[in-house]
Amino acid sequence: MVTTLYLIRHGDTEGDGVKRYHGSIDVPLSEKGVEQMRTTSAFVAEHLKNSVSSRNSSYLREVNGRAASGGIGTDYETSGVETAGLSAIYCSDLSRAIRSAGLIAGPHGLEPVIVPALRERSFGIWEGMSFADIKERYPGEFESWASDPVNHSPIEGETTVEVRDRAVPAMDGILRRHNGENIAVVAHGGINRIILCHILGIPLENIFRIEQDFGAVNVIEFWDRYPVVKLVNFRPE
Repeated sequence: MVTTLYLIRHGDTEGDGVKRYHGSIDVPLSEKGVEQMRTTSAFVAEHLKNSVSSRNSSYLREVNGRAASGGIGTDYETSGVETAGLSAIYCSDLSRAIRSAGLIAGPHGLEPVIVPALRERSFGIWEGMSFADIKERYPGEFESWASDPVNHSPIEGETTVEVRDRAVPAMDGILRRHNGENIAVVAHGGINRIILCHILGIPLENIFRIEQDFGAVNVIEFWDRYPVVKLVNFRPE
């Protein structure tokens, strides 16, 4: 059986047009963000229509002809019956994620399940500040964090390891509860990057090598032997 995860970043947020570290600040979706998520919702619904037939014809059926014993990848069991529709949708407890998840959930008759552990990283005293202001006021700290986000954190903020240690177990629990199903998770740029690094076995030092735009979709299939990333940072139009 295959579990399919639609890992989605929330839509664009209200603001003054200046790029800022919002982090755990509760900033609402903008009108542009609402439209982005409506488009993303339509894409997910269309993708779901073709997901089972696509998996049935995939070469991965041959690769995963039998359950791997002690192989690489996940420890998710593969039993039960695959589903064609979206079974559940989860999101962080910030309003931009909740609203985004609601727009995706509506056509499927679902209500988003809020998971606080999926909240975006706290950027400490940098929250709400623009990139330019942070670079001007805290040049050394910013450079240290950008160059080595694992061993450095924003002042009074969370480290990448701390975020991983709350987000990854939450994600693993969601996947175990929905074996053989299609599920969606709406989170944030930082959270999504960390989850993708975990799934792909990429060291956390490389999180900024993965882009996550507003309204972007990542599609990951969890097979017997290992997870397979089918789509990364796709922005439906």
